Parts: sequence; C-alpha cells; structure tokens
Amino acid sequence: MRALLVVNPKATTTSERSRDVLVRALRSQVELTVEYTLKRGHATTLARKAAESGVDVVVTLGGDGTINEAVNGIMTADPGLASGTASPAFRLPALAVVPGGSTNVFARALGLPRDWVEGTGVILDGLRSGRHRVIGLGRADDRYFTFTAGLGLDAAVTRRVEQARRRGRTSTPALYLRSLVGQVLSGEDRKTPPLSIERPGEEPETGLGTVIIQNTAPWTYVGDRPINPNPQASFDRGLDVLALRSLGVASTTRTVTQMTSRRADPRGRNVLRMHDQVEFTVVAARPQSFQLDGDYLGERQKVHFLSVPRALRVIC
Repeated sequence: MRALLVVNPKATTTSERSRDVLVRALRSQVELTVEYTLKRGHATTLARKAAESGVDVVVTLGGDGTINEAVNGIMTADPGLASGTASPAFRLPALAVVPGGSTNVFARALGLPRDWVEGTGVILDGLRSGRHRVIGLGRADDRYFTFTAGLGLDAAVTRRVEQARRRGRTSTPALYLRSLVGQVLSGEDRKTPPLSIERPGEEPETGLGTVIIQNTAPWTYVGDRPINPNPQASFDRGLDVLALRSLGVASTTRTVTQMTSRRADPRGRNVLRMHDQVEFTVVAARPQSFQLDGDYLGERQKVHFLSVPRALRVIC
C-alpha cells in the first residue's frame, strides 16, 4: 500500500521530533512518501499529484486548512488516471487525518482522538484492518469543504482572527470572542442585511445578515465546548443552514448563547434554519466575507452550494 504524508510544518501541536516518530510509525505499515507544504494551496497540489499517481492513502498532519486543501486535491484528481470502481470514494485515495492544528474540528467530528499520538494509533489500526468510513462533502462553487462554510458575520470574524494571528497573536477562544464582539459592534450590515438564499422551486429567503452552512456537527469548538448552530447536521445527510435575519447586538447575543449551550437548539424570529439541503445559492447585495473550513477566502457576492453524498473514504 502506498501513502503520501502531507505535513504542515507550522502545525501547532507537533514538533520535528514527533513528526519523525509519526513517519517511522507509518512506514511500518505502508510505502510512504513525505512532503512538506511550502505555502497556502500547496497541499492541494501535492494530494492531487499523489491521487493521479495511484497512491492509496493521503495522510495529513496539520489543521483543518491543511485537510481542506488535501481533500480538494483528492477530489479534483483526473479520474482517468485513477483505478477502481466508478464511485469517487473508492476510485480515489482514502484520507487519514493526524490532528495537528489548534482546533481540529474535522478530526473531532469523526470521533478521532485530539492527541496526535493516539490519532496515529487509530490510523495504523485502520490501515491494518481496512477500516474506513465513507462521508459526504459540501461544495461551494468549485471548492469542496468538509465541515463548514459561511458568508457574513462568521467569515468576517475568521478574517479578524487571521489578521490578529499574522500580527503574532495566538489562536485562542478569547481571541475569537473578542473578534466576534468587535465585528458585531462595528455595525456592518446591521441596518440592511445583504444576503439571500435561493433554492430551486422555492421562494428566496431575503434580508439575512449572515449564513452558516454545516456538513456535520458541531460547527466548531471553543476549547472543549462544541458550538452547534445545527445539531442535526451530519456527514451522512445534506447540508444544514443557520441564518440570522438581523445582526442587532441583543438578538445576535441571544443566538450565540443558544449555540453555545449544552442543549444547543437556536430558535426565534431572528433565526432561519434549513435541514438536509441538497442545493442552494447564497446571493449578496454587496461583497461579503467568505470562509470554508475555517479559512478566510476573501469576499464573494454569489456562491452556489451543493451536497456531495458518499464522496470520500476516511480512515477512522
């Protein structure tokens, strides 16, 4: 069995020594190639080339951004160069995830251990036994995502956090909270919510201040606490949506409090929720912040979302 290990050298929870231990452990089970990412988007290129060369498994050591890039590389590989059945999940390489980021939402949603040593043990056992899970993905225009996408408030908060990290700040729950408060208090888009959701055969939902899309639950974590805008979201169903009709301070605070409660079930006149959606388009009256799997991707005015069922094999 051939495998590629894609390493983000900036992974926050591992050291060079621990990476060497991981490499030796994987080489005990597979014919392993190791590649280090050099810049944003590099993991996509590495995973795509590996898939087209016939690699059986792509292993990532990094955070959710590295995983997202690797998934996009796998899913956009030339199918003419990959062997197997017609189903993409079995025609293309499987994915194995060693948690190395600060939050590791995707790995935790799969039930993988947070510790990279324990996570490596799960992967090795899965490789020996052939154990895997087939999951659905989301797609935003031509880019895949594993657990979340968003336009508006949550993406603007992601932008603020990334700006703070470039200034040397550490990614912590406190940093996200301060970024959220700062974005809400800035008043952007509060008076005239710019977003709409359009679905085939349905009347559009208009006047929305932010839109969160989930491919699984939870949406993210604050430390050990899961944040659950759409608790029923699942890798085995379509996409779930939570949108806010207003970004007023009081109403937004109430919804955020509901999302962070132990029995999360956000409701109220300000909340729009959609479950198990196959396809829809988010349209903005003016450019809005856009994020996929926790990475800020700039501003957009229109994004088409699609649920892609049974798209990817994951060792877990």
